[in-house]
Amino acid sequence: MWILFSIIAIVTALLNVIWALKGKETKWFMFISLSFTALTLCAFYSANAQWVIHEDWSALADVVPTMSKSLWACTIASVVINSVSLFKKR
Repeated sequence: MWILFSIIAIVTALLNVIWALKGKETKWFMFISLSFTALTLCAFYSANAQWVIHEDWSALADVVPTMSKSLWACTIASVVINSVSLFKKR
């Protein structure tokens, strides 16, 4: 589920930038993108919680160290990309 949420967040972030460069209203794309970024983080955390409940330590050891860094980078990138429309209006 978190992969689907992240794809939607990326697509709407790109639409946000494209529409901002064209001078159109972007507040909905920004809202949707940041919302799906938050949902991505929640869904990933939920998947990790399920692995803990099922004591699937190998899945946690394989996925969490790499994905935690990736999720930090993607979240920061999402905030920066979505802020383009705010600075474009000035």
